[in-house]
Amino acid sequence: MNFFYHLGRYTKTLYSLFSRPEKAAMYWKELFRQMNLIGVGSVGIISIMTLFIGAVTSVQFAYQLQGNLIPMWYIGIIVRDSLMLELAPTLSALLLAGKVGSNISSELGTMRISEQIDAMKIMGVNTTSYLIGPKVLASVLVMPLLIIFGVAFGIVGGLLVALGGTSGFTTTEFIRGLQDPIRDFDTIIMFIKSLSFAFIITSISAYQGFHTTGGVVGVGQASTRAVVYSSIVVIIADFLIAALLL
Repeated sequence: MNFFYHLGRYTKTLYSLFSRPEKAAMYWKELFRQMNLIGVGSVGIISIMTLFIGAVTSVQFAYQLQGNLIPMWYIGIIVRDSLMLELAPTLSALLLAGKVGSNISSELGTMRISEQIDAMKIMGVNTTSYLIGPKVLASVLVMPLLIIFGVAFGIVGGLLVALGGTSGFTTTEFIRGLQDPIRDFDTIIMFIKSLSFAFIITSISAYQGFHTTGGVVGVGQASTRAVVYSSIVVIIADFLIAALLL
């Protein structure tokens, strides 16, 4: 019963996002602020993570392919496609669930316990639309760009391994694999995952923070629930997208 209660309140919260803004300029300003916080603020950590993910993937598959009849240039295809279909979208989403999700939940939770949200309601502001809407929209807009950066840096990581010359394949072989045609549907899957994960992370985190209770302790608990629940739903959504579309 508790699950259905929160599911209903979560759905009601999302429904209230679709309302006419009281002052469009105020919403635009908040949207760009959130795009800067979520997008620009996450480029560094996404780049570092995917750089090493691409490098590790190259090393591990080079080890598996040594001594087999499979040509080594397949490593370029494997690194590129695995980054696009799974590693970059999913791992980036899990990382952002901890970074962005906890930040959103803590921010809204602090506003709730300090009665700032109640004060905004008294002033006639649609608090759900203003406080949650720009965060969700900003995440949906910038997440695909972050994933593109992630794939690019992951490929660079694999290329750096090839330049090192200690993993059994050359730069020429790696680039040969990268030049293999990309299937259009792989790109579509990557963007579907990016948009879905962005919506899941921000909406669940914002819901937990917006409905925080219990003072300062409640803020910490809401932040923890935001990270845990959004990560679990991301993994489930990842499986469903792969099962239904691939």
